[in-house]
Amino acid sequence: MAPSAKTLIILGILFIIGLLTELIGRRIRLPRVTLLLVFGFAVGPSCLGIISPSEGGWFSLVADMALVMVGFLLGEKFTVATLRRTGKLVIIVSITEVIITAIVVFLGFLLIGAPLEVALLLAAISTATAPAATTDVVHECKTGGMYSCVLMEIVAVDDAWGLIVFSVALAIVHSLSGEAGGSMIHLSRGAWDIGGAVLLGIVLGIPMSFITGRIQPGEPSLIEALGIVFLCGGIALWLNVSFLLAAMVLGTVVANFGRHCSRPFHAIEGIERPFMILFFLLAGAKLHIGALITVGLMGACYILLRIVGRIIGGWLGGRLSSAEPIFTRWIGFALMPQAGVALGMMLVAVEKRPELTDILIPIVVASTVIFEIIGPVLTRQAVLRWEKNQQSCPF
Repeated sequence: MAPSAKTLIILGILFIIGLLTELIGRRIRLPRVTLLLVFGFAVGPSCLGIISPSEGGWFSLVADMALVMVGFLLGEKFTVATLRRTGKLVIIVSITEVIITAIVVFLGFLLIGAPLEVALLLAAISTATAPAATTDVVHECKTGGMYSCVLMEIVAVDDAWGLIVFSVALAIVHSLSGEAGGSMIHLSRGAWDIGGAVLLGIVLGIPMSFITGRIQPGEPSLIEALGIVFLCGGIALWLNVSFLLAAMVLGTVVANFGRHCSRPFHAIEGIERPFMILFFLLAGAKLHIGALITVGLMGACYILLRIVGRIIGGWLGGRLSSAEPIFTRWIGFALMPQAGVALGMMLVAVEKRPELTDILIPIVVASTVIFEIIGPVLTRQAVLRWEKNQQSCPF
């Protein structure tokens, strides 16, 4: 069979699976993200083998395209008007739950006798979230409540704090090994990863704000939006900075300064879904049951400690920001999904510390499998409870 014919057949199968997932998701209480991951696993190499490892080359491109659109749409949440209402809550909760999660995981691993380097790196990795999964769950629930908007804003900034924590942890690990120069390199690398992404988003966002809505007045311009959003993602990858953060800053600049700021966001929303279906199905196809079997005691501890850290951190952040009790109780559960950012941190860690490969890879990969499946379920439950019990706006 010709490669193009096989590719088209597989794409057709994946989109039909995505349609079935939508239909099934309306009748049961599982989020479509979880269903897509499960179906993806079923057609992947670990199960039916419809998607072979050779097709896995799609995943990188599809993932980058999907996530850069997710980042751009998240940026729309950061308008001046929104931040005036929710900025204090978002900052306090996001910083608190990142710090508390890292502390709980770090101390927990020290108590079970793990090496200091392992405890530091896993603590930093545990702070990462899954913007794509969280965004999809919120959209699926079709809610427009204040707390759902706050959740999206927290997820948007969460990984920025996580990248800072990871950069510091990696620098400390290098210092412990006697590589003082290496620690400075990783601190500067982390600063470039974040600062370069912010700068890129601003540089591209300013001209995009000016031309938005001017090419075809009165109509959303899909080509205009896709062109600049994909350009932003491509340049970010080329410069080796966070493309998710760059796209988010791009969206923020456009949302605040664009003449017709809603048009590019509506245009991206109109085509985002097919990419998200492929993203989650291919992510599911890459899951390996063997990772769960080899996870062992340290992996189980990591999963348990991260869950505890998220719940305590979210609760404390809600209390410190004087949020309503219903939000305070559930925000930690809503932030449970973890996916690509954590895997990216893990790959950087094992590249710099290859002697930790046999410890970090099984733990992070196996926990990602679990959090990708159960995380969206908990997020959905939290969002529905907020919408059901929210009585007033606390901001």
